[in-house]
Amino acid sequence: MSTTAQQLADLVQGHIQGDGTLVISHARTLREAQPGDITFVENNKHANALKECQASVFVAPESIALEGRTVIQVGDPLNAFIAIVRHLHGRAEPPPHGIDPMSSVHPTATIGAGVSLFPFAVVGEGSTVGTRCQIHSGVVIGRHCHIGADVILYPNVVLYDNTIVGDRVIVHANAVLGGDGFGYRVLDGRHVKVPQLGRVEIGDDVEIGAGTTIDRGTFGATRIGEGTKIDNLVQIAHNCQIGRHNLLISQVGIAGSSSTGDYVVAAGQVGIVDHVHIGDRAVICAQAGVTKNVPAGECVLGAPATPVREQKRMLICLEKLPDMRRDVRQIKQRLGMNEEAA
Repeated sequence: MSTTAQQLADLVQGHIQGDGTLVISHARTLREAQPGDITFVENNKHANALKECQASVFVAPESIALEGRTVIQVGDPLNAFIAIVRHLHGRAEPPPHGIDPMSSVHPTATIGAGVSLFPFAVVGEGSTVGTRCQIHSGVVIGRHCHIGADVILYPNVVLYDNTIVGDRVIVHANAVLGGDGFGYRVLDGRHVKVPQLGRVEIGDDVEIGAGTTIDRGTFGATRIGEGTKIDNLVQIAHNCQIGRHNLLISQVGIAGSSSTGDYVVAAGQVGIVDHVHIGDRAVICAQAGVTKNVPAGECVLGAPATPVREQKRMLICLEKLPDMRRDVRQIKQRLGMNEEAA
């Protein structure tokens, strides 16, 4: 689809500087954009990259003005560019698929209006699927689950029995919600499984990445708070209580009965032991190993995780160790001491 720069400015309610009659056919990134394309820059930090870019039109913050270039100035360049990309692609949302005859719905299940239930999806006994949900191929919804409105379950998602999912939740392919928690006792020299009798509860507006697993509680519920976003390949163990609007990034592992406050960020490959609490707005840096409670607002790094300012001091010392060892060796030589001497 082709359109003019002025039409795109009108679409995103932006102010245009330059030639509004330029015809735009594609939207591309700064690095890939060519003449005839539109691109965007999100903030002044990336303004220098505009000089080398060959795009015909730029979407930029109101604070950026480019002499001799056509710019659509908006308050939120990223959101505006998303709208432009969708417009240029010209792809309308597909109509509801309906209940495919190759899906399986238990007679006692309830399916809301406008639901798309794709081939080989399964909805178990007593479960409820809310209005306008998309349940893709290979999804298995167990018994007595409750799915809110406008939920998307991508292919091969599995919801064990009694799982509760709020409204506008997105669960990506191959995620498993409500599997057994990893609980065992040693009896007569053998590991004996502790029955996992609880469930998983997912709040509204949560997104769960591909391959992520969230185990059900032993007796109560494992809960994920409203608005939390979970990346691919994250493990959340039984009885965890995850707060609202957390960001849990790839390969995070949270052991059983731990909890987080609101707006917590755990970066890639963070490991959190059991029975600890992470306070509101704390940040756990990549590959940190959390072994104790983290206060609200703290930023921690390392294994075991310590406040970033302490960890940086230790890292600086580590960098100096070779020089320190050389200095100690020289001192010993001058004192006539051998390497093994105290």
